[in-house]
Amino acid sequence: MTCELASSLVVKVTDLLKRLLVGRALRSTQLHEQLLPKRIALPVFASDALSSVAYAPQEILVILSIAGLSFYHYSPWVAVGVVVVMLTVVASYRQNVHAYPSGGGDYEVATVNLGKNAGLTVASALQVDYVLTVAVSVANGVDYVGAAIPYVAEHKPLVAILIVIFLTVINLRGIRESGAAFAVPTYLFMVSVLGLVLYGAFRVLVLDDELRAPTADYEIIPEQTNLAGFAAALLILRAFSSGCAALTGVEAISNGVPAFRKPKSKNAATTLLMMGTISVTMFVGIITLGLVSEVKLAEPAHVSTNVLIDGKPAGPDYYQQPIIAQVADAVFGGGSILFFVIAAVTALILFLAANTAFNGFPVLGSILAQDRYLPRQLHTRGDRLAFSNGIVILAAAACLLLWGFDADVSRLLNLYIVGVFVSFTLSQTGMVRHWTRHLATETDPKARARMKRSRLINGFGAILTGTVLVVVLVTKFIPGAWIVCVAMPVLFLMMKGIRRHYDNVAAELAVPDGAEVEEATLPARNHAIVLVSKLHKPTLRALAYARATRPSTLEAITVGVEGDEAAALRQEWERLGVPVPLKTLDSPYREITRPILEYVKTLRRRSPRDVVTVFIPEYVVGRWWEHVLHNQSALRLKGRLLFQPGVMVTSVPWQLHSSDRLKGRPEPHAPGAVRRPPEPVRNGDQQPGA
Repeated sequence: MTCELASSLVVKVTDLLKRLLVGRALRSTQLHEQLLPKRIALPVFASDALSSVAYAPQEILVILSIAGLSFYHYSPWVAVGVVVVMLTVVASYRQNVHAYPSGGGDYEVATVNLGKNAGLTVASALQVDYVLTVAVSVANGVDYVGAAIPYVAEHKPLVAILIVIFLTVINLRGIRESGAAFAVPTYLFMVSVLGLVLYGAFRVLVLDDELRAPTADYEIIPEQTNLAGFAAALLILRAFSSGCAALTGVEAISNGVPAFRKPKSKNAATTLLMMGTISVTMFVGIITLGLVSEVKLAEPAHVSTNVLIDGKPAGPDYYQQPIIAQVADAVFGGGSILFFVIAAVTALILFLAANTAFNGFPVLGSILAQDRYLPRQLHTRGDRLAFSNGIVILAAAACLLLWGFDADVSRLLNLYIVGVFVSFTLSQTGMVRHWTRHLATETDPKARARMKRSRLINGFGAILTGTVLVVVLVTKFIPGAWIVCVAMPVLFLMMKGIRRHYDNVAAELAVPDGAEVEEATLPARNHAIVLVSKLHKPTLRALAYARATRPSTLEAITVGVEGDEAAALRQEWERLGVPVPLKTLDSPYREITRPILEYVKTLRRRSPRDVVTVFIPEYVVGRWWEHVLHNQSALRLKGRLLFQPGVMVTSVPWQLHSSDRLKGRPEPHAPGAVRRPPEPVRNGDQQPGA
């Protein structure tokens, strides 16, 4: 009784913890309740793109500082280039969401218009980029927190992994609930940064105040001097490619169109425009105020030696404040409440930026699983109607990356944005073919004019993103982008292999054309065998069940490992008058599995059109250690028999008393059970237990 109560208590506590973390299970009919209005969709899908203003402007200045402060005068032109690319990509993806609202995004566009290999290339690129989005965003947020809390700085990988686990739990609760949880911090970040930009512009343009960043009087020793010609151009292009990190996350809305409320395409396009407008405003505002306030930034690896304070190296204790913190210091003052608000919400939004990937990766994984390029489990919704398996896989991959790279943002950034520009380029190229194909059949002048305008936008986007992709590969390949260039083909080949396996299985199991169902499925005869070790209640139940199936022939089989035991069994069999013949198989080497397998094979060779059904009595036990003591021979034998063609294996259970303790245990949801609505009750039917 005590064991039964303890077991029941453990089950109830486990279920309670799951419900506390994830929430109550939702019916499939409640899926529409999880759809997002624009006010929630913006923070859900745009947090990555919006948060990039925390590091994209900074990366431009950091790279240019390699050649010294004189190269800072190139930063406005670099910023203009980034803004042009960003606006072009936003305009291009507005065409995507209208043309392909099913949620496949870049993968669907590339597959339909450029072929399956192009689609898989996009899919592999996006999967890598989503994992990197989580790792980079969380690691960057940990850096902000670590500046104030030494323990966090000393244990960056551990803290980063714990934050990923926290985000995983929140997302397992469902897309709507996670969106509501992250909406307030995201909007607070937008209001804070836009307020910073507007107030800073007011002070400079209206009040004519002089803004001074904390590092305004510092000097930076250039790592490379007298750069000119190709070397200077390469450095500027490298700064441009680093600044293009501001574009990450733009594709997430294209992949998440099904999560929007109706009209889905219109709401997604509006959200995309809002995100692009806000991101460009914050990006331009931060880098402009940074230049006006004379922010100085150096590469993190050399900051202690390359930054000079009063003509002396800063030293190992110097902490380089991020660009937003320095601009907030210049605009609001370093000790003001608004300064600390800006610092806090910036750190928070960097953590939440990972949420974009937590919404994009599972949807993409579900589509790929539906197309049989990934395991089908990724297409299954969990208790909260989220694609739980995809969420868990994304979290696990991000945690491995954070651990392997010691949560170092500078090292992770070298892997970043390669994948996203691969998907940008192929997607826009596919959209050009999409509009060209439709123009060939469209006759309405207004529709043709609209299509030509869309094709022009997507064509310009393809050329521009393709150029940026080349720049990114050239400037980031050696520092670390080569890892992504290896990971993408590995994922590509893995998905091709999974699809090949599913196709082979489908071909193997398909019914041939013209085949009659009776001939294809019905064997000539059913030869039944009951395995016997002792003559006891489980054996008698197995014999009774086998006889109830009315096989063509029925016999009992025992293996004569010990001669005396076999003889005693036969005597007992004859004494009780069991109405089934007993056959003893010799086993000179004291084996059980092999003689049975050989006998079954003999029956199959003798009558290939017959089916052989093997009935195996098994104990049902209630304690984990009882599994070790029982059913081991049965498990081994079943494992071997399942590989024999034309052989059916039937387990006949016998419940021992110890199994009674588990009868009251609540049945857990089977994978995908939440998708199945309850069967309707017909007139005249009774409910169970009625």
